[in-house]
Amino acid sequence: MKNLSRIVYCCIALVISAILATPAVAAHRTAHRTHRTAHRTRRTVHPPSAYLVQVNGKTFREKNPDLRRAPASLTKIMTALVVLEKGQLDQVVTVSAAASRETGSRIGLRRGDRFKVRDLLAATLMASANDAARALADHQAGSQQAFVKQMNDRARSLNLQNTQFTNACGHDHKGLYTTANDLAILTERALRIPLFAELVAYRSMSITAVQGHRTYTLRNKNRLIGRYPGALGVKTGTTPNAGQCLVALAERGNTRVFLVLMADSNRWRTAPALLDAAFAAYSSAQQR
Repeated sequence: MKNLSRIVYCCIALVISAILATPAVAAHRTAHRTHRTAHRTRRTVHPPSAYLVQVNGKTFREKNPDLRRAPASLTKIMTALVVLEKGQLDQVVTVSAAASRETGSRIGLRRGDRFKVRDLLAATLMASANDAARALADHQAGSQQAFVKQMNDRARSLNLQNTQFTNACGHDHKGLYTTANDLAILTERALRIPLFAELVAYRSMSITAVQGHRTYTLRNKNRLIGRYPGALGVKTGTTPNAGQCLVALAERGNTRVFLVLMADSNRWRTAPALLDAAFAAYSSAQQR
């Protein structure tokens, strides 16, 4: 009886295998898999909602450059500018309790740690460290709220008419917004400061607490640095509301390409494509 059951089971299995192997069924299964793959692609790949590409200071391509969007950690470009313009780079910062509790991207600073301003700037710009940005804000202005006022005052002095800050790190908040055009103006101003331009171009570096008891290795979150030919910066940003954001700069010979991406779904595919197009177009124009 057991042998008969095995024979029947084997026969049924062979029949099912034969049916599944028929061209019609195989085609249906392939079509179903293709449909699922296409559905996933449609769901996850979206063009940026706003971008700006400039070649040697002139607009090459743009899309919604004045659309207000959440900037995520691109906010830290203003944070760094406000700190750098004060100029006290070797002043020692004691990490506040609030800074040590910061969430999101961080390097793990502890309350009471002491670092030079320049080292916390490196952590803010390269590692996009929220704890470092908050420590700088609390140190310079006494509180994040007071520092945000300095940020917004500087935005007005730069005539950034579509920009408003609510925190030093870039955490999502309904009152935090900027545009691709405003970010271009802000970043170009920051790049005039040698230390800013130097830090955003580093691929990695280490910082050590003044007490000498703790060292942090910083790795630049901008994947273009060291990978894309001519890349010199600048800053990444990502939050659920902002999506993937990027300010990028690359130079080759006499060609300087500046890029702002906001609310992209794949910046490491979009950015090289836009940069390549800009370099190629300028090269073709020069050969005419």
